[in-house]
Amino acid sequence: MSLKKIACIAALSTITSISYAGSAHALGFTYEAGAYRQATQTSEGVFSDNVNSAGYTTIDFNSGTIPGNDLVKYSFSKGSYSTTAYSGQTGIYSDVWAPSGAHAEVNKSDYLAVFSDSDTIIEAQGNNTFSYFGFDAGALSVGNTLKFFNGTTLIRELTYDILNGAATVEASQHGGQKNGFFQFFSEGANDTFNKIVISQTEGGGFESDNHTFRVEAVPEPSVSLGLLAVGGLFLYKRKNQKLQSANKSA
Repeated sequence: MSLKKIACIAALSTITSISYAGSAHALGFTYEAGAYRQATQTSEGVFSDNVNSAGYTTIDFNSGTIPGNDLVKYSFSKGSYSTTAYSGQTGIYSDVWAPSGAHAEVNKSDYLAVFSDSDTIIEAQGNNTFSYFGFDAGALSVGNTLKFFNGTTLIRELTYDILNGAATVEASQHGGQKNGFFQFFSEGANDTFNKIVISQTEGGGFESDNHTFRVEAVPEPSVSLGLLAVGGLFLYKRKNQKLQSANKSA
């Protein structure tokens, strides 16, 4: 096991599993205090324990450019974002409201703040989907809202009450408001998602950092039809074998 992986595991605290019965879909999530990308770096907030794992991509907002890559696209309902601290507008900042570390350490890195003036939309690039999304949430406050979609279909919506009820890390720099790392994952074919919308519906902001994704390629239609054909042939052979066996027994 690598030293980085050991560092991540060592930083984990008790994980709280949350069940959700308000939807026919089964998108699940867990909460934890969070892990560090490197054991010696505790001033960048917390990360997914998958941050150093192959197959996952992380956006930490520290590049100074529009967030995103060839797998994940970020957009803003107003078309742009602010970098002027304390402007009260959705933007990328570095200030005291950044999501804290696992033990409430001050986060000195850039983070995303969403205010009621606009939404932040995150989408899987191309015809892909997400099977996992994790993010560091900070200074949770009334109005924090998170929505997951598959196309135009709403898969799940989480509000402040749900998030705050699970979180445990209270940061003094946030006046005791809670912080922590939330992980969302598909549990079946009915809850894959390709769009996430981060919103703030009341005063205050929705602060988050260190977004981690697992992106899954969706098979081309021809491939899907091929798989269906193979499956149909398999079922036909099984049925034919049963009929032959029944005839021999007779």
